[in-house]
Amino acid sequence: MRSKSKFLALAATVVATSFGANSLPTIADDTEWAGFVEQVTHTRKDIGLTKFRTGAQLEGLKFVGDVGPFSNVSVGGTVRVTYDGVYKLNEDTYGDKAGGKAFVNSLGLANLGAPTTIEANSPGIGPAGGLAVGNFAVINILGPRVEEIVGAPAGAVSGLLLNNTFVDSYPNNPNEGMITLGEHLHPHGAGVAFGVPVRPCDTDSRGCLNDYLDFDGNELAMPELYSDRADWLRELYVDATLLLEGDDEINFRLGRQQVIWGRTDLFRVLDIINPVDFSRHNIYDELEDIRIPMWMLKTDFRFGPTGAFDDLNAQIVWNFDEFRPNNLGQCGSPYVILDAGCFLRGMKNLWDNGGTVANFAPFDPADPSLGLLATNFGPEAIGIRKIHMPEWSLDNTQLGLKVEGVYGDLGWSVNAMTYRSQLPSLRAGGVPVVNAFTGGPAQTWDHLIAFDVYFPRVNMVGGSLDYYSQELDTVIRVEAAYSQGEEFANTLEPELYSENDVFRFVVGLDKNVFIRSINPTRAFLLSAQLFGQQIQDHVTQKATLGTVGMPDWEQNFIATFLIKGWWLSDRLSPELIMAHDFKAGATVFAPKIDWLINDNWQLIFGANIKTGGGDEKFDDCRLCNPWGPFTTSIPGLPEHGADGLISGSAGLTGFEPLGRFRSGPLGMAEKEDEVQLTIRYRF
Repeated sequence: MRSKSKFLALAATVVATSFGANSLPTIADDTEWAGFVEQVTHTRKDIGLTKFRTGAQLEGLKFVGDVGPFSNVSVGGTVRVTYDGVYKLNEDTYGDKAGGKAFVNSLGLANLGAPTTIEANSPGIGPAGGLAVGNFAVINILGPRVEEIVGAPAGAVSGLLLNNTFVDSYPNNPNEGMITLGEHLHPHGAGVAFGVPVRPCDTDSRGCLNDYLDFDGNELAMPELYSDRADWLRELYVDATLLLEGDDEINFRLGRQQVIWGRTDLFRVLDIINPVDFSRHNIYDELEDIRIPMWMLKTDFRFGPTGAFDDLNAQIVWNFDEFRPNNLGQCGSPYVILDAGCFLRGMKNLWDNGGTVANFAPFDPADPSLGLLATNFGPEAIGIRKIHMPEWSLDNTQLGLKVEGVYGDLGWSVNAMTYRSQLPSLRAGGVPVVNAFTGGPAQTWDHLIAFDVYFPRVNMVGGSLDYYSQELDTVIRVEAAYSQGEEFANTLEPELYSENDVFRFVVGLDKNVFIRSINPTRAFLLSAQLFGQQIQDHVTQKATLGTVGMPDWEQNFIATFLIKGWWLSDRLSPELIMAHDFKAGATVFAPKIDWLINDNWQLIFGANIKTGGGDEKFDDCRLCNPWGPFTTSIPGLPEHGADGLISGSAGLTGFEPLGRFRSGPLGMAEKEDEVQLTIRYRF
C-alpha cells in the first residue's frame, strides 16, 4: 500500500508542477467516446468450453484546451471489465471441481515378487529407506519426514511398471484436485513428472506462488474487477504539448498507458515495455488487448525536418509503476503458455508439502537402464522455495530511450531500455537444504533442483527500419534487439542457470496483391514475417547418457504468414494466419472470418489448429548427483568423479520438465485446437 501511495503522490506532483498551482483549465465541450460489449466463446475437442467471456470496454477522450504554457491538453482513458463463465460452466476442468488423482510412473524391468520392504541403508538407497509394494514401487529418500505411504493392493508383479498411483504420502498433500505434469501431451512416463494442483487458490492453496500466479476463483473469472492493481482501468492519461522555439515541441503523456515500440505482430522484439497477459489467449490475441498497461511518463521531443532527415523525434519512457511480470497463466486455467504455470505450481507444491516424482531413482543403482522408480521427497527438499518479486524503488523503475526519424521512404529508430525481465528465472544453489542421507544442518548444494525465483535486470539496445519499395510495391520491416542479463536454464552450471546475451530479429514484408479470380475489385493483404533468436555463449555437452547444458535452442526461427481479403464494401473480411516453429517442428493455422453486419453488430468466427511439437526431450537432472556419493547412480561415471563425490549431470533425458523450452509456445499447445466465436456490439 505504501508503494502505491508513492505512485499516486508522484503522479499528482508531476501533474501539479506541469500545470501550475494557480492555473485553471479552460474546459472545452469536445468529448469523444466509444466502446463495445461482446461475448467470446471458445471450445476445445475433448475439453468443451475453454472460454465463455462476457466483456465490455469503454474508451473516452476529453479535449481540455490550453492550460498555462501547455497546449492541446486532453485526458484519455479506457475501462474494461470481463466475466469468464468457463470456471462455472466447465468447473470439472477449470473450476472448483477440476483435477482428480494424479498418476506417476515407475518405468523399469523389475521382478518384485511378493510385497517387500527395501531395507534402510541398502546400496544406493541411503538411510531413509524405501518401499516396493504390489504393482507399484516407490523409493523414499526422505523417510523421516514421511508420515504415511498408501500403496496399491498387495500382490506379486513382474515386468514393466506403469501408471502407478500418485502416493498419498503427506497430510498436507492429498492426491485429489490434481493432474500429472504434462499429462495432456505425454504418457506418465515422460520424465520428471509429478502431481500438480489445479483448483483456484482459494479452493486449494497448494503450489500457489505468493503475489504471482496465486489467483482465486474470482480473480480468474473477473480478472479486472478483482485485481489488486485495478486492472479494470486499462488506461488513464493526460496528454499535453509544450511549444518551443520554431516548430519544435515536446509532448507529454502521463498516466496508465501502453507504449508501443516496434513494427511487428505476434512475437515481440522491441515491443518490451509493457508486460503481457498470456492467460487471456496465449499469444493469439491482439497485443493491444493483452499488454498490461503501466503507470508511465512518456515524453516525445518532436523536431520536425532536421538536416538530412524529413522528420526527427526522440522519446524518453519512464516506467515508474511497481514491477509486474508477464502473466503466464495459472495451472488450472485454459491458457498456460509453455505449460510453465503448471511446472511452477507443481514445484512450489513439492517444496511446501513434499510429493512423489516419477521415474527418478534407479531400480538398480549400478545400471539405471534397468528402470527408474517413482521417488518420494519430503517437504523442503526439492522444488521452489520462494519468489523474489522486485519491490518498488527508484532502482527498480525502468527507463527507455528511442530516437526515430524519416529519410525519404525509410523510417528508422534506435532504441535502448533498462528493465526487469518479465519472465521468471529459476536459480538453484542458493537454497539451504538438509542432506537427505547424512542429515546435519541445512546448507546449499550444487546441482540440486531446489530453486528461488528471480526477475533479473536486463539491458537492451536495438533498432528498426521501415522501407517502402515503390518498385516492389512492398513495405519491408526490420527489427533487431540485443539484450544483456537474460537468464536461461543450464544443467551444466552448479546453479542450474546461466546469464546469456541474446540477439533477436524480425524481417517482415507487407504487400497488396490482386487475385482477380477470387476478388476482381479488392486487393488481398499478404504479410510474411521471419523471427530469429540467437543465444550468445550457448553451451551444451555430451555426457554419458545424453546432452546436458541449455535446453533452449542456440538458434531458432519462427515464420508467420497472413493473407487477408475484403468483400461487401469491406464489411466481410476472411483471413488466414499461419506460424511455424522450425526447431520444434510445430505449426499453427488460424483461419477467421470477420463480418461487420452493420455499423453496430460484428461477428467473428475462427479456429486455432496446431500440429507437431510437444515431443522434445532434454536432460532433467535426475542424475545430477547433488549428494554424492549417495546419489551417484552409475559407479565410475566421469561426471561424478572416481569417488562419486562430484556433482554434475549424466544426461538422462525426459520430456519433463525442460523439454518445454525446446517445444516452444506452439509445440506445447499441440492439444489446444479450438473453435472460436465472438459477437460484439459496438457503440
